[in-house]
Amino acid sequence: VISHNVLITAMKKILNILTLAVAALAFTSCDDLFEPAIENNLGLDYMYNNAGYAEGVLGNAYTRIPCSSFPFSEVGTDDAVSNDPTNNYRKIAAGSWTSDNNPTERWRDCRAGITYVNLFLSKADKVHWADDEVAAGMFKDREMGEAYGMRAMFMYYLLQAHGGFDAQGNLLGVPIVTAAEDVNSEFNVPRNTFAECMKAIYDDCQKALELLPTNYADISSDAQIPAKYKGASTGQYNRVFGSIFNGRMNGAIVEAFRSKAALLAASPAFQASGAKWEDAANYAAQVLDRIGGVSGMDKNGWTWYGNTNEIDGLSNGACPKEVLWRGEKSSNNDWETNNFPPSLYGKGLINPTQNFVNAFPDKNGYPITVSTIYSDTIPYANRDPRLSAYVVLNGGKVGVNNTAINTNADAKDSKDNTKLNKDGINHFSGSSTRTGYYLRKLLRQDVNLEPTATSKQMHYTPRIRFTEIFLNYAEAANEAWGPTGNGGHGYSAYDIIAALHNRAGVGNGYLESIKTDKDKMRQLIRNERRIELSFEGFRFWDLRRWNAPLTEKAMGMSINSTNKTYTPVDVETRDYKEYMNYGPIPYSEVLKFNQLQQNKGWELK
Repeated sequence: VISHNVLITAMKKILNILTLAVAALAFTSCDDLFEPAIENNLGLDYMYNNAGYAEGVLGNAYTRIPCSSFPFSEVGTDDAVSNDPTNNYRKIAAGSWTSDNNPTERWRDCRAGITYVNLFLSKADKVHWADDEVAAGMFKDREMGEAYGMRAMFMYYLLQAHGGFDAQGNLLGVPIVTAAEDVNSEFNVPRNTFAECMKAIYDDCQKALELLPTNYADISSDAQIPAKYKGASTGQYNRVFGSIFNGRMNGAIVEAFRSKAALLAASPAFQASGAKWEDAANYAAQVLDRIGGVSGMDKNGWTWYGNTNEIDGLSNGACPKEVLWRGEKSSNNDWETNNFPPSLYGKGLINPTQNFVNAFPDKNGYPITVSTIYSDTIPYANRDPRLSAYVVLNGGKVGVNNTAINTNADAKDSKDNTKLNKDGINHFSGSSTRTGYYLRKLLRQDVNLEPTATSKQMHYTPRIRFTEIFLNYAEAANEAWGPTGNGGHGYSAYDIIAALHNRAGVGNGYLESIKTDKDKMRQLIRNERRIELSFEGFRFWDLRRWNAPLTEKAMGMSINSTNKTYTPVDVETRDYKEYMNYGPIPYSEVLKFNQLQQNKGWELK
C-alpha cells in the first residue's frame, strides 16, 4: 500500500532512468535515440510484477501538477508589482513576453505528465497489484481512475495556457494523445480543436468517476461497500480506498476540474468552442451539492492561510473544510521571508497596488466609487474587513510583536529620525514597497525572521478551494439564469455572493440594489473573485479568459503623514498586445514540428 506522501518520495528513487527515457520520447522523433542502447534500464515491462514501479510511473505525473505552488502571477496584472527587477511576470508585463520567453508555459510539464499517464494506462491491466485477487481488482480500478483524472487535469491546464485562435480564425487546443508513445510514434501532428480537447476532458473525467470513490475514507462495515465491490471485506476496501490515500486524485477532485474546464470553455475568450454557461454552472453545483451547497461554506474559509490551529492540526493528508485538495504541509518561513516588510527582515517582494486596494468595497458592500461613507482623506476607514486582512496598510501591525509598518513617504527611522525607514514607499530600491503596500495574505503572523530568534511555522498550498468552486458557480449561474436564478439547484449567484459577504463581515446593501441587473452582478462577481482568490494565481488567467483589458496601469499611494495627504502615483505601465489573451505554443516546439500551428500574433515572437 503506497500512500500519496510515500508515493511522491518513492517514485523519485525508482524512476531516475525512466524519467530521462520518457522525457526523450515525449519530445523527439529520432529513430536512433537509443543507439547505442541505454543500459541498466529496467524497462516498462518491469511494471507487471512490481506494483511499486508501476506507481512510480504514475507518481512521475503527480510531480508535474501545475497547482502545487503559487506563482504570484498577479505581478503581471493590475493587482501587484514586484520590487525585484528580475521577476519574470514583471518582465512580461513590461513587454518582454515572447513564445520563447514565457513564464506561463505549461506545455512541457503537462505534455510530459500525459506521457507518463499514457505509459501507465498501457500497462496497468497487466500489473500484479496484489496477491489478494479482490484487492488487486480494486487497486487496478483506483490507479487507472487516478490516471484518467490526471490526464483530464493536464489537458485543462494546457488549454488554459495554450488554447487560442490560429491565423485562419480556428479555435485550437493541443494535440490529443491517448496512446503510449515510443521512438516509432509520430510526434509531428497538428493541434486538435478546442472543442475536441474539451470532449477529451469530459471523457476522461467520466472514466475516472466510474473508477474512483468521491473521497478516500475508512469504512466500518461491509454495508458501506459500493455495490460493484460487494464480496470484498471492510479490510480489503479500506486497504485500497481508505483514508491513507488522502491527497491522491479522487472523484471530488475530478468533478472540480471538470467544473474549472467547463468555466474556461464557456468564458468569452473561448465561447467559440460552443460551450454553455449552463454546463459550467451544473458541473460546479455537483461539487457544491456534496457539501450542502451554500450551507456548507466554511465560515472561516476567507482566512484559510491564517487559521493557525487548523493548519497545525492537519494530518494524514486530510483537508480543512475550506479546501477540496491540498499539497503537503511543511514547516518553513518562505512566504514570510519573501514578503514581510524589510524592517522585519523580509524582502517585501510582492506589493499590492492601489488598483487592488480600490477593489475592496466599503463595509456595506458598495464600491468606493458610489459609496456615501468612503472618504479620500481617510481611505482605509469603513472598508471591507478583507482589505486589512489581505494587505498591510500604512500603520498596520505585522509579525509576532505587532510591529507598526509605516509606508508613508516621509516615514523616518524609529531610532534615527534623520534617516528614512526601511518600509516607506520607494525608500530603498529593491527592498521597499513600490506602491505603499505590503502583502499580508498567505503569511503567518507568528513567524519571526529576526536573525537571533528565527522561527518557522506550518504552511500548505491549497490546490482547489471550495470558494473557487462557489465563485465558478456564481459566474456561470448569473450568465445562464440571471442573478437570482438557480437552475433547480436551490441557490443562485446572489446567494453565493451574500454568503461570501456575510462570512467576511461585509454588508449586502449594494448586492440588494443590483440583484435584478445581470451586468452589474457580473462585475460584482468578478470583483469578489479578484478579492477572495487574490494572490493565489487566478487574476492573470481570469482577465484573459474574460477578454478584459490587461493594460491598466499599476498605481500606488504616496502618503504624507505630516500633511495627512494621500496622493495616487503611477508605478508601472503594462505593455500587452490584444493577441496575448491567448498564450503561445513554445517556439522550440513549433520549430521542431511543422504541423503545430502557432496562435495568432505569436508567429514571429
